[in-house]
Amino acid sequence: MSSPDRDTWLSELRARIRQLPPAEALARQAQGALLIDVREEDERRAGMPAGALGLSRGFLELRIEQAEPDRRRPLLVLCGSGQRSLLAAEALQRLGYADVASVAGGFERWKAEGLPVTQATLDADAAERYARQLRLPQVGEAGQAKLGAAKVVLLGAGGLGAPAALYLAAAGVGRLTLIDDDRVERSNLHRQVIHADARVGMAKTESARMTLAALNPRVRVETRTERLRADNVERLLEGHDVLIDGADNFPARYLLAAASLRLKLPMVYGAVERFGGQVSVFDPRRADSPCYRCLFPEPPSAADAPNCSEAGVLGVLPGIVGLLQATEALKLLLGIGEPLVGRLLAFDALAMRFRETRLPRDPACPGCGAGAVFRGYEDIAAFCAAAG
Repeated sequence: MSSPDRDTWLSELRARIRQLPPAEALARQAQGALLIDVREEDERRAGMPAGALGLSRGFLELRIEQAEPDRRRPLLVLCGSGQRSLLAAEALQRLGYADVASVAGGFERWKAEGLPVTQATLDADAAERYARQLRLPQVGEAGQAKLGAAKVVLLGAGGLGAPAALYLAAAGVGRLTLIDDDRVERSNLHRQVIHADARVGMAKTESARMTLAALNPRVRVETRTERLRADNVERLLEGHDVLIDGADNFPARYLLAAASLRLKLPMVYGAVERFGGQVSVFDPRRADSPCYRCLFPEPPSAADAPNCSEAGVLGVLPGIVGLLQATEALKLLLGIGEPLVGRLLAFDALAMRFRETRLPRDPACPGCGAGAVFRGYEDIAAFCAAAG
């Protein structure tokens, strides 16, 4: 396109697209409009308008419906100097967004007028490492910063904890605390993929730490090579944002459930046996959330609920359930999607079928019901021992 033709085309585009000065765009943003920065990722690393959604022009049509499905919401589009934003605004109008405007002068004018700007929080390594999830509107740099500041505790570095820890570390969760007093056995390796044959006999926490450090050295991995007990459960769990339940016995789960309630710590529950597994989320921060004892008021007998060493398990099954747990943990940390609160997701590997069951809060629950009385963790441990 020749220069005169381009000038004519831009003039026609400006006539069709409403343009707002940056100060007015900022005022509309404060009133609820969504400001979209359509510059490329490397441009946005030098800074972007505070509160803006970074969504590169080349991906705009593909991802805008995920970021903002409401076509009635006012949209403000900003680029470097005000030309790409005109094209982006026109594309949004074609998609049916009714109230779209371009920010005149783009980011250059926004900065020149001293309007609020946020600096990129990711260095070059992080930007490359997390590039694929940074492109998700629901994550972006702000979400990645949340993950980097998050602290997740995992009980168990075995069948469930292994895949969960691997993917949480890969996603950039800032601190992972692994609690496990076992050592690696050769019989673990068909499902506990965080370990290796050369580490048989090593503490599982140390073996897992080595693998996670090799996968993502940015993540801080802390190890607690001790058994969860009544006298240490709160000390081990406090100070974290999410708890991953990878326990393989009911006494540990009942201790976790009680501590989760007392510490207001969301618990991502998972369990496997033979060819089946289940996942749910118990979030004591929510008034509508059940707790673990709404599902299991009392522990079943050992005969009714054998562990994997007794009943056996298909090796891939803990991987599937552990990844579902990691997914729920990431959703909780990012504040996105619909967590499995009040729902129990069951998986049957032989039928390759998922089944969801509603799990409401039980008003008479001995753990979280109105009449529930906490008599100490020692009482819970004794209760589980008596039931077993």
